Amino acid sequence: MKYIVLFLGVGILFSCKTEKKDAESMPLPPKREITQQESISISRFWTSDEAYKIKRFVERREWNAVQTESGLYYYIFDANPKAKQAKPGDEVLIKYEIRLLDADTTLCYASAPNQTETVLIEMDNIEAGLHEGLAKLREGEKAFIILPHYLAHGLVGDLDKIPPLSPVLYKIELVKIKENE
Repeated sequence: MKYIVLFLGVGILFSCKTEKKDAESMPLPPKREITQQESISISRFWTSDEAYKIKRFVERREWNAVQTESGLYYYIFDANPKAKQAKPGDEVLIKYEIRLLDADTTLCYASAPNQTETVLIEMDNIEAGLHEGLAKLREGEKAFIILPHYLAHGLVGDLDKIPPLSPVLYKIELVKIKENE
């Protein structure tokens, strides 16, 4: 009986090693190259799908949002029409929250409570869409700004809290504009 158990154990041990070796020696499926045209089609589909989802997000909230040529949406919910408007080159102080456009509008980042961040419009290394959105605001205004992925963090996200190809929602307050001479 001992020999039978020993024989079965050795047989199982060798058969497992043989299966592993066979799996390792199996050829990989051939790589399929994506053509430039296929890549363009995928990109167009993704961008079109994202635009539809952003539009539906805005419609569900019944925001009277404006869409720019670039695909950015902005909705000023606390207007200050008599204040000066931000322009390229201005240093602005802002408070913000950055959220994903997922079902929960997950909070990714926010300015510290009772603190402002300084941004030079069209001169700082921030999301391209944020420069565009800030230039739509006047001092003291609060707005929601939705950036499609290509105006936000692009193909790779921010490698932390914002996933690849993700549109983002900014809740932003333009606290103060300092004009640069």
